[in-house]
This record gives sequence, structure tokens and C-alpha cells, in this order.
Amino acid sequence: MNKIAITLGDPNGISPEITIKALNFLDLPQDKVVLIANKEILDYYNEQFDLSLEKDYEIIEIPYKKEDIKIGEETEAAGEFAFRALVQACNLAINQEIDAIVTAPLSKNAIKMAGHNYSGQTEVIEQYLAQSHQSAEMIFVCDKFSVLLLTRHIALKEVPEKIKKDFIIRKIEKLQKSLKLQLGIQNPKIAICALNPHASENGMFGDEEINEIIPAVEELKARGINIEGPFPADALFTKCSTEECNYDCYVAMYHDQGLIPIKLMERDNCVNTTIGLDVLRTSPAHGTAFDIAGQNIANEASMIKAIELAIR
Repeated sequence: MNKIAITLGDPNGISPEITIKALNFLDLPQDKVVLIANKEILDYYNEQFDLSLEKDYEIIEIPYKKEDIKIGEETEAAGEFAFRALVQACNLAINQEIDAIVTAPLSKNAIKMAGHNYSGQTEVIEQYLAQSHQSAEMIFVCDKFSVLLLTRHIALKEVPEKIKKDFIIRKIEKLQKSLKLQLGIQNPKIAICALNPHASENGMFGDEEINEIIPAVEELKARGINIEGPFPADALFTKCSTEECNYDCYVAMYHDQGLIPIKLMERDNCVNTTIGLDVLRTSPAHGTAFDIAGQNIANEASMIKAIELAIR
């Protein structure tokens, strides 16, 4: 079993709650987990919500004061804590002290309030862990199917200019490699979404399919990759809701195109996974859920899946 690092995420959201619940459920060997956290935060959750770790896991302390806990709020202090925990996990990976990273959710706005301008945890990890010619990719690994986001946290108006033949080929080749080496799928079958409605109807609603996506798919097939499409995105996922999916991984052109079907069908059984780097990172497929923080009702299922995948 590999050793993993788990970051506690934003202390004002549900992250400490789901982390404690998930670790207690999994009952992992103590020497295989290092928790990047703060004992005052853990004490607070024990005192207020009767939530405490049942094992004495190793804890790397990130400074934080109990009085700075503001349940349900985005704060600079929470953003700084979550960011420093994530950087600490990256340092452990660089020093080869851990084999994978699991990140509890943080608030993008809170880390921005703390002066760290990143669009998400994936981008932070890429900044600290990517070697030359490496880039992080975001894939959501679910029980029934997986989805790669071709573009991530960018404005929708910027997506079409990113969708170029070489860009698609580079991303899909990395996906193919990770599906084989990191997820154990020996001959992955991949489907790619169209960008435009009805896959553009032969250019009626846009020319990205004709000029960029179809040529990329043809080139990928010539290189031996089992890929089909582009398919109209509104129909591609429908079979997954009622029967077995036809593909191991679906490639979405942009964030919401891929995440809407995931959150409708597989929210609690899905893991946000960073691939393309030397160290795998996993995270729940949801955010900080400030609206239910401090009520002890958060569902830890996705956090359990994230830890299980990191270990596996």
C-alpha cells in the first residue's frame, strides 16, 4: 500500500468533516497516511460536532487559530491555511515522501483573498509539481464512466480559440497513457464531445468540428488510439443514465459540458483526479459546501472514493 498525504482543505467548509468521516470509515494503517492539517481545527470539530479521528495519524501542522474558524464564510485566513497545506503536500511529493495526494475542497476565492491567484487546486499542483514538458489534466473518475475536461477554468468565450487540432491530440495522447498506466485500463475506448450544438450540422453552427476536432480524431485513430466522435454532447451521456456506458472515458470540450452529467448521475461516486504529472492527485467531485457547513450532514462518499483511488 502506498503512502498518501491528505490536505484538510478549507476549515470553514465541510472539508474537515468529510475528511474525518472518510478516514474513520476506511480505517487505514497509521503509517500510510499523513494528514496536513491543524490540531486546533481538529479539536474544534471534536468539541462542536463530536467528530474526531479514531486513529492517531501523523499530522503535519499548518498554523491556524481556533478563533479564526468562521463556519460557512470565505476568509483570508482559511485561504492561506488551505494554500499552505497544498504546497506542503507538493513538497512531500517532490521529496518522494509520499506516493499520492488527496485534497479536501478549498475555496478558490479564499485563496485569492490570501493573495494566491490560481484558478483551482489543479493549477497549484501543476505549478509546483510539473516537470519540463508536463502539464496537469483534470479527469473525473466515476463508477460508471470517466470524463476528461479538455479546457478547465476559463471563460466560455475563450474555449473555441483553445480547441485546435494539435491541442486535442496532445491532450488525448496523455489521457490514453494515464488511463493505461495510472487507472489500469489496458485498451481504453474514448468518446469525444462536439463543441457546437448537433456537432455543428456540417458547419451550420460553427466550423470547429470540421476544421479541428474531426482531423484530430482521424490523426489519433491513425496513431492507434481507440477514439470516436465528435458526438453531440446533449445525447452522448444519455445511455449512462439507464444502462452500461459505451466508453471508458468521455472528453468534454469545456467545464460544464463534462461536469453537468457527472453531478447529475455520479456525484457521490466520482473523484476529481489530476493526471499528467509524476504524482497522482485526487479530490472529491464537489466543493466546500459552505451552505451546509457546521451541520454534520455532509456526505463523505466522494472523499472516501478519492482516498481509495489514491491508494489504489
